[in-house]
Amino acid sequence: MYGLLLENFRSVVLEKYGESVWNKIVEKSGTRHHTFATHKVYSEDIMTRLVQAALEVTNASREEVTEKVGLHFLGFIGQYGYDRILKVLGRHMRDFLNGLDNLHEYLRFTYPKLKAPSFFCENETESGLTLHYRSSRKGFLYYVIGQIKAVGQFFYHIEVDVEVLEYNENKEGSYALFQLTFDNSVYMETRRRPKRHSVISLNGDTGSLKIPMEIFYEVFPFHIVFDRDMTISSTGNSLEAILPSLPGKTIVSQFTIIRPFVQFTWENVTLHTNVVFELQSIEPVLQNNTALLGNGTNGEIVNGTDKDLPNELCCIHLKGQMLYMEDWQSMVYLATPIIEKLDVMCSLGLYINDLSMHDSSRDLVLAGTQQSAELRLALDQELIKSAKLEESMKELDIEKRRTDSLLYQMIPRTVADRLRQGEPALNTCEMFHGVSVLFSDVVGFTHICSLISPMEVVTMLNNMYTVFDQISEQHNVYKVETIGDAYMVVSGVPERSMYHAEHVADLALDMIAAMPTLCDPSKSSEHLKIRIGVHTGMVVAGVVGLKMPRYCLFGDTVNTASRMESTGLAMKIHISETTHSCLQAANYLMKQRGSIDIKGKGGMKTFWLVGKKEGAEAVQSYMSMVGGHTTAIGGHNLQGEMSDATMESHTLKPRVDSVPEEEKVIGTEDDVIIPQKDSPVAYYGHVPHTPHNSNNGVYFQWEKVNVKQDTLIEVDDPPVEEKRNKSDMKNGPNTQEEAKATNSTLTTMCSLF
Repeated sequence: MYGLLLENFRSVVLEKYGESVWNKIVEKSGTRHHTFATHKVYSEDIMTRLVQAALEVTNASREEVTEKVGLHFLGFIGQYGYDRILKVLGRHMRDFLNGLDNLHEYLRFTYPKLKAPSFFCENETESGLTLHYRSSRKGFLYYVIGQIKAVGQFFYHIEVDVEVLEYNENKEGSYALFQLTFDNSVYMETRRRPKRHSVISLNGDTGSLKIPMEIFYEVFPFHIVFDRDMTISSTGNSLEAILPSLPGKTIVSQFTIIRPFVQFTWENVTLHTNVVFELQSIEPVLQNNTALLGNGTNGEIVNGTDKDLPNELCCIHLKGQMLYMEDWQSMVYLATPIIEKLDVMCSLGLYINDLSMHDSSRDLVLAGTQQSAELRLALDQELIKSAKLEESMKELDIEKRRTDSLLYQMIPRTVADRLRQGEPALNTCEMFHGVSVLFSDVVGFTHICSLISPMEVVTMLNNMYTVFDQISEQHNVYKVETIGDAYMVVSGVPERSMYHAEHVADLALDMIAAMPTLCDPSKSSEHLKIRIGVHTGMVVAGVVGLKMPRYCLFGDTVNTASRMESTGLAMKIHISETTHSCLQAANYLMKQRGSIDIKGKGGMKTFWLVGKKEGAEAVQSYMSMVGGHTTAIGGHNLQGEMSDATMESHTLKPRVDSVPEEEKVIGTEDDVIIPQKDSPVAYYGHVPHTPHNSNNGVYFQWEKVNVKQDTLIEVDDPPVEEKRNKSDMKNGPNTQEEAKATNSTLTTMCSLF
């Protein structure tokens, strides 16, 4: 199939649906061709795949899509100059349709591998006609209907109603019988006009105008005369020179019909006298001459044959009109050989003077030979340009995919598509009422940074975030951003979900379970430890600003989720009361922590997310993906074995006595942090976050956190003076100013990563 038809289909899609839909159709069809060269031959199944993909993407019917493509075809080929040919193809609609086969023959000079359909009209009346359509292709029924309607509208300014009377497909192609209804009175009026002789003799006697057979044979050197039995009675002089044994044989046994697509019978020939017939000899032509164009070649003549000439045998290809002669009671095939190049003429054993002088046969052979080199060069250049363009389009498509992939990692697909369409960034901001936000933080990150190189810090964070990203892909969550060692995830944005709390809870459990696989490069502990905070509420999400746009979350829910993380414990999931309410109906083990003093909030009742209840549906954790055991938290021990509380419980409710009491706190209800008044809050972008170290009185006592066999966390809290003395003995007699300077340097280095 030539690219002209495929490019027409592309033009229809771009005009009606836009480039984004066309790109989806190309991707879904798997063709990998975004444009098509008009003179290039493509696979026959490309159109089928494109149409099928268009049906799935646009949700339109096959009839609607293919008929629209047919209607658009006439306007599309007008930009290549073919509309001028179509305008002069026929005076009436009937003449136009009958002349389509001749037009396709003309187009063979430009499109030599054209697989054209065949059209034939009959039963003309003042209200329409019957049209026969045959094609070697399948599935183009409504495409042809669209073309017929377009011909009536553009060239004859009439509305054509097309009814399918018959349609069938077989291994050879397809056949359709149409009833065309339109105003055909003008054509019928011309048929009723009286016939007049255009040529008369001087004395008025028309009987003396008979042509001698010798002259007829000379004027039509490739004619064939056959009777109702399809038996050949005579042939032209030139045809007899290369096929001398034709008379007396049936034309069906010597020639096969190429066009029109009908059976080669007397009845069909009689019905198609206004249609061009193409015949090809069944047996190849044998050369009887002793020399063929010997003077025009430089090759060596051996046995009367030029070595440079092609050795393959050729079948003669004839094209012409069938005309019934009443006086002879026979059909005359007024034919002319189709000779594409001189090599074919040499193979057939023909000469220039064998061709008739009254038509353009000689001109086509000679002029075609001279212009073929220029035409071939022009076509080759076009193919080269088309190939370069196609390669450029492929590279552009690859780069576009990379750009889209990068863009969709920074901004959700739905939001990014809205921005591409020119929508202002502020319009992308929406309010989401049911959202769960998760923050995670590395325990003792500042201390780790002080013991390893910056590149080791980057490698550590990359390994950890890679694991977290793989886990997040298993759950319905959206990764908002990473700031230093902080990892922020949300569920319910930008795709709303009523199970947002469950998605975040499952993610948090998997993140905790994956930590034993991440080594601590500073050797401060066996593996990295994190604390997680989760809060549920309402947020506003969208893209703001012009430079480095990011999809951001705003609202008190973000602040509270960050507070849950900063006031949590190592390897524990700290959740708010709102999140606890959302998870109560689900199969999760949760333990009340008590009232915690949250900066800017006052006392808040919070909980620990311990794990899943016995009998709950298993969640695919990261440890199960990598083939290891899942480290349990809360109701499970570190070796992955069930604790007594879980083993003894056979209901969905955990035993009350199996959950140890919360450790007593010193000064507040928080187990880890000794908050001071007016403790500072650091802001990273739009996300508030409590710093790990501060010169204003907030100290984390990670080295005092011990994990016992029942996984409960105890905090040994010696007096402040004792802790400072131990620090001085370990690090040396530093002055107070040196300690502040060192602490400030570490905080700055941490913020860089």
